[in-house]
Amino acid sequence: MANKILKIILIVVLFVVFFELGLFSSYTIVTAEAPNIHGLIDMQVTKIQEIFNPEKVNDALIKDPTPVNITNKKDVAQKMEELSKVDGVNVDSMNITTYDDTDNSNLTVNIEALGYASPNSTSGQIVISQDPSYKVIATANAAYKDTGLKVEEDTLTITSVLKLY
Repeated sequence: MANKILKIILIVVLFVVFFELGLFSSYTIVTAEAPNIHGLIDMQVTKIQEIFNPEKVNDALIKDPTPVNITNKKDVAQKMEELSKVDGVNVDSMNITTYDDTDNSNLTVNIEALGYASPNSTSGQIVISQDPSYKVIATANAAYKDTGLKVEEDTLTITSVLKLY
């Protein structure tokens, strides 16, 4: 019986040692610097403690984003159009969500909208398509004002512009 317990403990110790060696070697390969062993171990211990801390369970779990309504959709659409270099952003297709607590006065919001390209001209004819050409994804800070939740346009950054086929 003691022999089985000793084997299990040895296997667990070997697993932990190989895991740590792999972590340190991959850190060295990625950063081209010697790893900060104490810092990496502290980070691992902190993350494990967060998982088992009942007050921080929500931070450790992935939760669905909360949809929010903003009051300055047209201004945000114009800023997204300007930054993403598309010819138009559909205000009606805007999807604004946040992972932050909506009771806070300041939120980080994710904005998704459909974008349009310029009309195609083929042999003298202009063909205007109502099908969107792009999906524009952005992030920004938003704050509650007198009229409601308003996105701060100067904090808007384009995360990606995806071409739709």
